[in-house]
Amino acid sequence: MTLEKARELLQVQTSLGGGYNRNAAKLILAEVQRDHGQGAVDRLIRELDLESVFGFAPGTEFKAP
Repeated sequence: MTLEKARELLQVQTSLGGGYNRNAAKLILAEVQRDHGQGAVDRLIRELDLESVFGFAPGTEFKAP
């Protein structure tokens, strides 16, 4: 997944909020982490303010089930 596509998908999830959207965001970030590394995940968390929306802090590792 490209970082631009991940950003688009995460923006949709943050606009909706909620538990299901939090889980979807975790899966998106897991794929970003696998493809682009922790630095890209941390940038998206900061850029989209995912810490206040979903409680994801920079440095959190995401893994797909």
